[in-house]
Amino acid sequence: MKRKVTLPTTLLLAAPLLFAALPALAQEAPGPIISIIGGLAPDDLLNIRATASSAGKIEARLPNGAAVKNYGCKAVNNYPWCKVEDTQDAHIIGWAPGRYLSPNNPAPPPDAAAPATVAAAPQPPPEEAQPDIAARLGGGEPAEPPSATEIGRTAMQDAYGLAFAAAANAQSDAPAPDAGIPCARRVGQPMTRCEISVARAGGDSTVTVTWPDGGSRVITFHDGKPSGSDSPDKFRFTREGSLNMIRVGVSERFEITDTLALGD
Repeated sequence: MKRKVTLPTTLLLAAPLLFAALPALAQEAPGPIISIIGGLAPDDLLNIRATASSAGKIEARLPNGAAVKNYGCKAVNNYPWCKVEDTQDAHIIGWAPGRYLSPNNPAPPPDAAAPATVAAAPQPPPEEAQPDIAARLGGGEPAEPPSATEIGRTAMQDAYGLAFAAAANAQSDAPAPDAGIPCARRVGQPMTRCEISVARAGGDSTVTVTWPDGGSRVITFHDGKPSGSDSPDKFRFTREGSLNMIRVGVSERFEITDTLALGD
């Protein structure tokens, strides 16, 4: 015997409304879209930065036609910046100007992580009390006042101690030598650090850049500007203030300051 199942009238009436609402709910669900990089000059690369700012650290550079996951955009100084991730390398993630992405994601980008709690500044240790001159010359109440020779010897010891302390502080406060320059060897590779050596002669300079994985590139400066390299590939550069942003071929990139290349 077959059983007949009867659904409540209320459920039957609500079912069409629920099915009609499903597309709207699906559209409201946040998520990344795929954007294509475009609008760059020939052979140029789009900077992917750590922050939504033209001054942010460059994490990677991607070419025209590269596909990225676009997690959403926000306006910074009236310009759209979008949070993106390379579809080929999940380690490449950062911010890119929205004008070079198509299509743009109208959704807001994911919330930034909560700022870390600022640790209280460590308190300097209390200064040790210096023994008075009487204690250093014998302590207690001396039977006779110290002689001029003893006072002079103690003063000389104090002078030498202060001189050595000043020299040690000067060395510790001196800036550390530059560890290298920002560089990248391959397309899409984030900038890393390359060791360099500089030879100067007659106002010209030769900068030898050593790659972290071996090999080197020689870049020459003439009349205060980058002039060429030891590579047969195309050499070009742009300047921002005293910073020379140099490109050799399609992939090699260097950032060298005038001070580093030309000296003071």
